[in-house]
Amino acid sequence: MDNAMPILLIPGLVSSPRIYAPVVQALWRFGPVTVANHIRDGHMALIARRILAEAPPRFALAGHSMGGYIAFEIMRQAPERVAKLALLNTQARPDTPEATARRRTMMARAKGGEYRAVLDDLFPGFVHPSRREDASLRQLVHDMGEDIGVEAFVRQQEAIISRPDSRPALAALKCPTLVLSGDEDNTISNALSVEMADNIHNAKLVILPNCGHLPQVEQPQATADVLVEWLWS
Repeated sequence: MDNAMPILLIPGLVSSPRIYAPVVQALWRFGPVTVANHIRDGHMALIARRILAEAPPRFALAGHSMGGYIAFEIMRQAPERVAKLALLNTQARPDTPEATARRRTMMARAKGGEYRAVLDDLFPGFVHPSRREDASLRQLVHDMGEDIGVEAFVRQQEAIISRPDSRPALAALKCPTLVLSGDEDNTISNALSVEMADNIHNAKLVILPNCGHLPQVEQPQATADVLVEWLWS
């Protein structure tokens, strides 16, 4: 198509490019699609800086979960380079002390040889309650965990723990923005998506039915349709 726009996708915690595989094909009609490497640094500013160094001059940006935290950092560092923004199952708030404590426990367990068990413990919060026995989705989480590895998992958690509060920056977001969540996201409540959408000028809020924290693989067609509409806007 004319005026093709590069699209940059950022996965979440312990997620690899596999998470976007079911929706990528629908996005290529709008421009070249890249999945960012978000596992090399342990601080949001450094992760964003390295992604920006490798990204096209201007692009549409979608961040899922932790990828949304990185997207906020990209908007702090280079807002002029982002033509459109999609915030998928994420939040603008910083870590709570309780969340940080849970992360520290997961990091210690992963480093102590319990990485697979940590992934198993995360899985029920990743998917809609109706999919907690879905062996293929559980295997995907394990496969992505292997893609990431223990050391990068720990770096990601460190970056998440130290992330800033992005709520003060929401009103400054001027590009077309999509906020998407699932109706039963038990990792990041969709109430936090509503909060973001309410504070971003002209943001479009979509809450997918029968969906948890992983819309790209739980509701791939609906997610692809929403992202296509966002790119057309």
